[in-house]
Amino acid sequence: MVGATCDDQLVPRTFGGCAVSVTVAAADPTESDLGHADLPSVRLGDRRIPVVLPKRTDPRLHLSIVTISLFVLGIGWLEFRLSIPQIMAAVITAAIIDVAVNLRRNSILVWPASGLQTASSIALLLRVTGTESGDLWTWRGWYYFAGLAAFALLTKHVVRFRGGHLFNPSNVALVVGFVVLGSGRIEPLDLWWGPLDAPMVLAYVVILLGGLLISRRLGLLEMGIAFWVTLAFGMAVLAALDHSITAQWSLSPIAGAHFWWIVMTSPEILIYLFFMLTDPRTVPVGRTARIVFGVLVGVVASLLAAPWGTEFGTKVGLLAGLAVVSSTRPLLERRLPEPGEPLDDPATFARQMLSGRRAGARMALGIAVVAAVGASVAIASLPARQPAGQAGPGLDVVAAIDASTLPVVAVDANIHKLDQQLATPEGARELAAALAWNLAVEHEALRTRDPSLLVGVDHGYRLDQLDRSIAELGPADPATAPSYRFDALRLMIAYPGGAQAGANAGLVATGTVEHVSYAPSGEELSRSAEPFAVTFTLRRTTSGTWQITDTLPVPK
Repeated sequence: MVGATCDDQLVPRTFGGCAVSVTVAAADPTESDLGHADLPSVRLGDRRIPVVLPKRTDPRLHLSIVTISLFVLGIGWLEFRLSIPQIMAAVITAAIIDVAVNLRRNSILVWPASGLQTASSIALLLRVTGTESGDLWTWRGWYYFAGLAAFALLTKHVVRFRGGHLFNPSNVALVVGFVVLGSGRIEPLDLWWGPLDAPMVLAYVVILLGGLLISRRLGLLEMGIAFWVTLAFGMAVLAALDHSITAQWSLSPIAGAHFWWIVMTSPEILIYLFFMLTDPRTVPVGRTARIVFGVLVGVVASLLAAPWGTEFGTKVGLLAGLAVVSSTRPLLERRLPEPGEPLDDPATFARQMLSGRRAGARMALGIAVVAAVGASVAIASLPARQPAGQAGPGLDVVAAIDASTLPVVAVDANIHKLDQQLATPEGARELAAALAWNLAVEHEALRTRDPSLLVGVDHGYRLDQLDRSIAELGPADPATAPSYRFDALRLMIAYPGGAQAGANAGLVATGTVEHVSYAPSGEELSRSAEPFAVTFTLRRTTSGTWQITDTLPVPK
């Protein structure tokens, strides 16, 4: 996840009436320059208006180098589904608002570094459904970028705590946007960006080097590590439960250890860690409070991501973890030790907790807390549990499919991006054989009126549709079962439930279908044939079998 960070210049901050040397940010990037007579200025009528330009020491400039590098790599090589007008809509909106607010509030013209960083963060994470890689100049959904940038700046200047903003502006704007608008309109950046080739390695280098340097300079690296370790534990609990999610970049569910690896090594999670969580304006004061803050974000993010079986829900849950915990920041700063107190040093805090007669009790309490977090994550994941695909009983009545009798499958060029084996002639032919087998089993389920046969070959809408067809048959009603003969097959990528519901293999099939009518006893009554053209969508289950999920019209 991505968000604005290094939101303002680094200056000393007071806490509880005492000056402390904790590195935090000024309420506005220009406050340290106010009253300086040597500032450049412009004249508007009779007014002399000071102008504050960016400084080389401003960490936001360093972050901008990272962000711009990711935009270049993403659009040029990593196939980001993002356009120049979409980026500019967010940037121009945020810049105008930031400049206007500073001009009205302080009577100065300020380089809108904070607003630009918020806008670039939104543009880096936000995607408009339907935008494709290569649509470099499309205006599709530009108003979503502009609107969320405006909302982010509004939260920054309206929702205040101790003279600064309470929430990370881009974080809260994105969470609200995804929840309100849904995946039918907008969606987050993918967890997986592509295979580990040269551009992807360079992207990791840019993120890691830039993130480590900036977060260490801000004194927030410990908090980031605390978050990552906590989130890794939460995701490990889900992985141990074989939790799975669908994704538009995979034809199979992302489950188990693969799920943990994808999430915890995702460039998106690393950007979230280094450039959103570690925003110095929206974290508590004090090392202990910050480490606790990082742990809490990891716990809440795990809980909010656990109930979802889609990549969209998982990413929105992770994003929302920061927004939820940010609302508790006033309580953390009030209840935890103030800077300078012995407990503010994590090493001292740990030694005191583990020393004395009550060390065993404290250790037991810590273990209990960890166990409670794990149990909570496990319970939260219950809505996302899906049974693995299984073979129904009695499938030996269906004849084996001879793949050599099927037509050669034409394979779209983009299949290899999702599954290299499927892109080969042999892999495509095996998929076609799996489709033929599944359709034969469907025929037998309809003929015998046995819905238990369907669980091994169908899933989702297709399974519900055929279950309903069998359930609606009266005791004396004849059952009609289709039997397909393929003349031509073409393999493509399909998204029957929308992109965030996961990619499917789409087999565009043409040929002849026979509709065979059977009496309740199973005796054939009649049959009729007609040509057909339809796209069968299939998805690989966690057990490795292909199941039919839906049927779609043939693409034009």
